[in-house]
Amino acid sequence: MFVCTYVKYKSLQLPEPKPVNVTSSGCGYRNFNGVSFKISGAQNSEAEFAEFPWMVAIYTVDGVKTIYKCGGSIIAPNVVLTAAHCVWDAQPGLLVARAGEWDLETTQEPLLHQDAYVSEIIRHEKFNSNTIFNDIAILILTTPYTWSPNVQPICLPDEGVSFDGYRCYAAGWGKDKFGKEGAYQHILKKIDLPVVPHAKCQENLRATRLSRYFQLDKSFMCAGGEADKDTCKGDGGSPLMCPDLNNPGRYLQAGVVSWGIECGVENIPGVYADVPSLRKWIDEKLTAKGIDTKYYTT
Repeated sequence: MFVCTYVKYKSLQLPEPKPVNVTSSGCGYRNFNGVSFKISGAQNSEAEFAEFPWMVAIYTVDGVKTIYKCGGSIIAPNVVLTAAHCVWDAQPGLLVARAGEWDLETTQEPLLHQDAYVSEIIRHEKFNSNTIFNDIAILILTTPYTWSPNVQPICLPDEGVSFDGYRCYAAGWGKDKFGKEGAYQHILKKIDLPVVPHAKCQENLRATRLSRYFQLDKSFMCAGGEADKDTCKGDGGSPLMCPDLNNPGRYLQAGVVSWGIECGVENIPGVYADVPSLRKWIDEKLTAKGIDTKYYTT
């Protein structure tokens, strides 16, 4: 499972309320070469600075103590998408969603991150903390983000879209391996993973301790199953991002990191909330709040 942890944390930089700058190139555009600089000789799967400008680090605030909780993604100026299991027991006023982050331990970055408190948590009504079905939640922010090269929304796929056969990316600050030997990452990491068809994933998971009778809920999708390549503890809520075949520079969020059996075990994929099957729910919740779906569709 994906859990929270204490990490070194830069001081909060909460912006003064200001109008949203709606100027944007559109959702889902990845900065392949980063912004302002490019890592030379990266060997540990580090993402470039602002490579995935929709990435969000979610923290809890407890007095003077700050705790990294999980990941998320920007889908509108004042909306972050994450996993319900990450925030099922959280209080809105004690959550901060940080956009534009890259290195958790320094402020010496070309563009500043943006912090916003969470005013409301909308969890899927059918989320079950035991089975983790429908593992999706929406965070409404008290102040909207201002679009900048390191802060942009990701696109969401249409309902019913299948990503079987795609190679996609996951990113996060989670552990680099399963168990006590694993270390949380201060620089955002990325991995490419194959999407595994639902039936195949269920078959593979039945070969684990879940038993041969395990049923993979329709609210899940899977990716991975390659040795030593996986999301892990601390990556929960982060997006699984797949290229738009009609525009390979543009990415769609296919999944939300949910759970897995250990990390990086061959033939055991990681499990993600399936965004296409949950797209209608997302639209309904945001429309009820008067939030335009254009931010994650155009």
